[in-house]
Amino acid sequence: MSTLLSPVTINEWHLRNRVVMAPLTRGFANDRDGTVTEEMVAYYERRARDGVGLIITEGIIPSLAGKGTYGIPGLYTSEQTESWKKVTNAVHKHGGTIIAQLWHVGRLSHSDLIGIPPLAPSSIQAQGRVHKLHKPYQMPQAMSVRDIQATIEQFQTAARNAVLAGFDGIELHAAHGYLMDQFINEKTNHRTDEYGGDIQGRLRFLREIIVAVKKEISVDRISVRFSEKKDDDPSYVWADKAGMIDAYLNLFRETGISILHPSTERYTRTWEGEQTFHQSIRSQWDGIIIGVGNLDVQTAKLAVTDRIIDLAAFGRPFIANPDLVQKLHTGQRLVEYDAKAHLSVLV
Repeated sequence: MSTLLSPVTINEWHLRNRVVMAPLTRGFANDRDGTVTEEMVAYYERRARDGVGLIITEGIIPSLAGKGTYGIPGLYTSEQTESWKKVTNAVHKHGGTIIAQLWHVGRLSHSDLIGIPPLAPSSIQAQGRVHKLHKPYQMPQAMSVRDIQATIEQFQTAARNAVLAGFDGIELHAAHGYLMDQFINEKTNHRTDEYGGDIQGRLRFLREIIVAVKKEISVDRISVRFSEKKDDDPSYVWADKAGMIDAYLNLFRETGISILHPSTERYTRTWEGEQTFHQSIRSQWDGIIIGVGNLDVQTAKLAVTDRIIDLAAFGRPFIANPDLVQKLHTGQRLVEYDAKAHLSVLV
């Protein structure tokens, strides 16, 4: 455990260990105005007190249009920004580090939640139903260039508010079939302007968001989450896996991003040839990699020791075990996550 649980410096972050609390949508924010509740403050503080190295928040929306279900917090009003200070102060009080994940669901929403048709790169309807609302996804409205520019500005404002709220960094959620990923995915982006076409055009939206948020926060404190997997399209795969990885990594190098959070459903699953998703990225990337994907402790320990990943993110285990880090220190057995027992419990 010494490597996994030893202190480490990641750019500007001095972390107590390499254990990361992965972003976990809990839906406990004030649904009326997107502010943080006292229950959320206690939830984050308990895990910081336990000694987790880095906390990545649940997805935080940069505008009402980014909301995909009930109880999602925001960072686009002064009230929301002020409410997040309670969380960052509580985490810092215990020596913790916390970054805000900025998240816009794009077409995976509904007018019942946001008051307008969902926004997307193209008018292509998603299959499935809206989380908790249980209504089919609506036909989204294709974003105009003005809509795109406004959304980029919203991400920049959210990054500025994250700094004001006391966060130690931000993560851009460009994975899992949400808005940034919808621009990147050729199945959901049929645009013929500069934000569509080949992979460079489809990556332009993400590129411009990175450039915008860098005006508000040091690039050394920005993480980007990306993935092949799409939550609304489980069968989707990249036709050219190597080409997609090259395109992403070139973008990150060009924009100065050094912290990546490649997301996959199962960390150990073979992805290309004999390599896993993270191994494939590590073979071409010297920067920081946050590993995630139903990691178990022994797999995480080995992956960090072999430097396939630099930090190991755990999701559901942190819901079931607020004291996960202490259990790792003492060798106690972890409580297994149970959806029925833990889904609606905020402890």
